[in-house]
Amino acid sequence: MAISPSRQIAFEVLRRVEAEGAYASDVLHAEMGANIKPADAALATEITMGVLRWRRLLDFLLERQLKKPVEKLDLPVALALRIGTYQLRFLKKIPARAAVNESVELVKRARKASAAPLVNAVLRRMAEDSKTPAENYLPPKISPAERFGILHSHPTWMVERWLSRLGETRTVALLEANNRAPRLSCSLHDADHREEIIRGLEKAGLRVEPGQLLKAAFAVSGGSPARTETFRAGKISIQDEASQAIPLLLGVRPGDRVLDLCAAPGGKTPALVRAAGSEGTVVAADRHAHRLRAMQAQFKRLGLDGARLVELDATQPLPFAGEFDRILVDAPCSGTGTLARHPEIRWRLRPEQLAESSEQQSRMLRMALAHLARGGRLVYSTCSIEPEENETVVAAVLQDTPSIRRVPASEAARTLEAQLVPGVELLALFAGDGYFRTSPSTHRTDGFFAALLEKI
Repeated sequence: MAISPSRQIAFEVLRRVEAEGAYASDVLHAEMGANIKPADAALATEITMGVLRWRRLLDFLLERQLKKPVEKLDLPVALALRIGTYQLRFLKKIPARAAVNESVELVKRARKASAAPLVNAVLRRMAEDSKTPAENYLPPKISPAERFGILHSHPTWMVERWLSRLGETRTVALLEANNRAPRLSCSLHDADHREEIIRGLEKAGLRVEPGQLLKAAFAVSGGSPARTETFRAGKISIQDEASQAIPLLLGVRPGDRVLDLCAAPGGKTPALVRAAGSEGTVVAADRHAHRLRAMQAQFKRLGLDGARLVELDATQPLPFAGEFDRILVDAPCSGTGTLARHPEIRWRLRPEQLAESSEQQSRMLRMALAHLARGGRLVYSTCSIEPEENETVVAAVLQDTPSIRRVPASEAARTLEAQLVPGVELLALFAGDGYFRTSPSTHRTDGFFAALLEKI
C-alpha cells in the first residue's frame, strides 16, 4: 500500500525532531521540495505541528489502550500511533480507514513490521473512541495544573507557573493560543510599492490580511511566501509581528553606530541597517560561524551590504574599542513565547534551565552596556514570557549599574507610534510595569518582552 507524501514527510520530520533535536519548522522547510503539491505540504505541516502540540494528550489517550507509556515504545511505533491518533481526533475530513492503514504502513516502512498488528488494533480502538471527550477519561481528584496540562497538552510544571502568575482565565487563554497555528506574518521592505507587492502575492495564490500591530506587516495563508518571486526578490521577509517591532523600539537614526549583539538568524538586523543608512555602521554578531554565513545569504537576497558580521561570544568582554549609539541584545532564551510556532520546546525545556538562561543573559547585558555611548539606548529583548529571563535580568543589572536608566513607557512608546496600525492602543503594549510585552492570546503574535535602557 502506498503512503501519501504528506504522511511520509510528517513521519520523517517528527523522527528527526525526536532523534536529532531538530526544529520541526526547519526540517519541514528542507523537506518541502518544489515537486510537493500545496495540498500535501499543508497536510504534512498540519500533522507534524499538530502531533507536536498535542503530544501529551495523544499519549494520555494512547496509554489507556497500551497499558504502558508511549515513551517506552520504539520511536517509529510511537510516531505512527501519534500520527494516526491525531488524525482520528482532530482531522475530521480524513477517513478513519486512511489514518489507520497508512499509520500501519509507516511502521512497516520503518522496518518495524512486527509492531504492525499492535498499531492496527490500537488505532481501530482509538477510531471508535474518537468522539468521546478526552475529559471523560481524566482520573478523579486531579489537580488543576495536571488537568489543564493533559487537556491542553503542556507540561504540568509550566502550567503551574502560569496559573500562579497569570490566574486561570489568562492561563487557559495562553494554552489555547499555543495550540493554534500561528499567523504567518511577513514584513514589507518597500512601503512605496505595497499594493504592487500584495498583488504579486495574491497572483501567486496567497491570501493576504493586514497586520495586527504594524503598518509594514501583513499575514499570508494558502501557501508559502518563500516560494514566491516577491520573496526571492527581497521585497518581503517572513517574520512575526512582535519580532518586527523589537528593532523599531531602538529608534535608530541615520549615521548611528549600531550593535546587534545576538543577531542570528538575522531577522532584526535589516531594520537596523536601513535605519542607520549609508552613513551609519551596523555590527551584527553571533557566536556561530555557520549562522553568520546564513545571515550573509539572507542579506544578499535583501540587497543589503551595510552590516559587518563578527563572530564572538557575547558572554565575554567584547572586542570593540569604541562605543555604540544603539545596541540590540535579543538574548537567547527558553522561547516560551513561541510555543505555537515551535511546539517541541514545551517538551524539551526543564524548569532549571530558566535560571541557567538568566545567568547567561545577565552576562550578555552587562557586556553590551559596557559599550553603550552616553545618551545611547539599548533594547534587551527575549521571546520568553518567564520573569527569570526578563524583568529579573533587567532589575539585577540595573541595581549595580547606576549609569543606566530604564526609559519610561510613555517615552519608549513614542518610538513605535508612527509604525502602528490605526486603532492599536499604544500603551497597551507596555505592561503596568512599563516593559514592552506581546502575548499569543492577546495580540496573535509570539510572546515577546523588551526593555529600553539608556546610558545617562
